[in-house]
Amino acid sequence: MNPLLAKLQPYPFERLRALTRDVRPNPAFKPISLGIGEPKHATPEFIKSALSAGLDGLAVYPATAGEPALREACSAWLRRRYGVAVDAATQLLPVNGSREALFSLAQTVIDPSRAGATVVCPNPFYQIYEGAALLAGAHIVFADSDPARNFAVDWSSIDEATWACTQLLFVCSPGNPTGAVMPLEEWKKLFELSDRHGFVIASDECYSEIWFGDEPPLGGLEAALKLGRTDFRRLIAFTSLSKRSNVPGLRSGFVAGDAEIVKAFLLYRTYHGGAMGPAVQRASVAAWNDEPHVEHNRALYREKFARVTPLLAEVLDLRLPDAGFYLWAGVPGSDAMRDQRFARELLAQYNVTVLPGSFLARDTARGNPGTGRIRMALVAGVDECIEAAERIAAFTRFF
Repeated sequence: MNPLLAKLQPYPFERLRALTRDVRPNPAFKPISLGIGEPKHATPEFIKSALSAGLDGLAVYPATAGEPALREACSAWLRRRYGVAVDAATQLLPVNGSREALFSLAQTVIDPSRAGATVVCPNPFYQIYEGAALLAGAHIVFADSDPARNFAVDWSSIDEATWACTQLLFVCSPGNPTGAVMPLEEWKKLFELSDRHGFVIASDECYSEIWFGDEPPLGGLEAALKLGRTDFRRLIAFTSLSKRSNVPGLRSGFVAGDAEIVKAFLLYRTYHGGAMGPAVQRASVAAWNDEPHVEHNRALYREKFARVTPLLAEVLDLRLPDAGFYLWAGVPGSDAMRDQRFARELLAQYNVTVLPGSFLARDTARGNPGTGRIRMALVAGVDECIEAAERIAAFTRFF
């Protein structure tokens, strides 16, 4: 067996199952899960129809680079959304969801034979970053989030010696689980570091279409363009239809950016078997070409957050995030296990599932930045989310 597999830690939901294995939820309440970030809004009918219409293409092997119609739909969306123009043939690739692409990019760009091969990522973080780094043979270093800045990542916590060994930086904006969005000045800092040390920036932007303010979140390619980096050197942006269009089961997204990296990534994916099925491509074209369903989806999330956030802010340490569909909330108490204890007892007494924040982070010199916090995914319907919030508020008053 690959010895690097032994370095992988249990996934957060495995840890949650172990934590609550002996819990018997109160049968007086129907179960409500705010644990997994899996969209529950209805998939638009036109996407399902396009998927069905694409079934006549199952008798052919799809190209790893995707059909021209899909690449053009993705590049057209980038122009509409960010004002960014990319060459659909050389700077863009369809992928089977951002998760597999984030993992496989690390296998493409990391050179483990170089001394001190390092990957930097936020803390807390999406667990794929860590697994991708470890299985690529790299060392991983975590940059803690800063509560004083609504949990934006403190990139200054990484010293120059670490940056000098870094080959890949994972950025998540809007962040999971914090919802923080990186402003242009932070992008400028990261681009300067990339220029100085030569590392690749992987910008995970799968929550980009759910926001609460007047302006949509800034994207990595958009930031590069604003700063005159028109070749998007050493930058690859990742996006997905899962949250945008409520199709997590479709497994569809795309990457775009530096043409040299895209070329190498295509080579890797050709051997890896990363081609997207024809029916999925057909449905994806339909989804990327339509915005009204995205606006409707965003309105549902805005209604939920507008109604749930005030209820929970009375009893928990939280505020409205910049974007995304998570609430990142501090729970009462001072002991190191309080987020896990909160999750266990909430499930037992009120049959609501939340994820302990410590499961989404790793210990650094500053401790575990997820300790004492919980992540709540407001993915269910409006009424169900409000009911969950009312139960959490009732529970917290006596926690």
